[in-house]
Amino acid sequence: MNPALAAPEGALPPGQAYVRETGEGAFTHEVRTGQHVWTADEPVEAGGDDLGPAPYDMLLAALGACTSMTLRIYATRKGLPVEAIAVRVLRDRVEVPSETGSGAPVRAERIVCDVEIAGDLTDEQRERMLQIAGRCPVHRTLEGGVLLETRLVPRAEG
Repeated sequence: MNPALAAPEGALPPGQAYVRETGEGAFTHEVRTGQHVWTADEPVEAGGDDLGPAPYDMLLAALGACTSMTLRIYATRKGLPVEAIAVRVLRDRVEVPSETGSGAPVRAERIVCDVEIAGDLTDEQRERMLQIAGRCPVHRTLEGGVLLETRLVPRAEG
């Protein structure tokens, strides 16, 4: 680990993540949330060492996990006969009409969640589960946007 920037002691509170370079590779980072620590990196073809998931991979995984967990909570509360849930999340870039009305299409990020539900559900129950999938907190955050600020903070002297 890079001793120049020491990680905070103990578990991080909910709603926080701490990420720092490890010094082990060009893009290798230590990621901390709560009491969990893991490695993030870029794939070899992007100049990294592929020692962990890339940032977009973690974003997609967060959406997939939140979608599946939200569906499990709903199914349990409603007593639905759901045996298993799986979510595949795909990301690509597509052309969409310009919001300025100029007529020239613009490129946009697209994320698609394919939800698979095993269980003896009616068509109506499956449709309701699809609606609930779109209500997971991460989905709502991505869809609605966030107020995102990036600030430079003074370096802690240690």
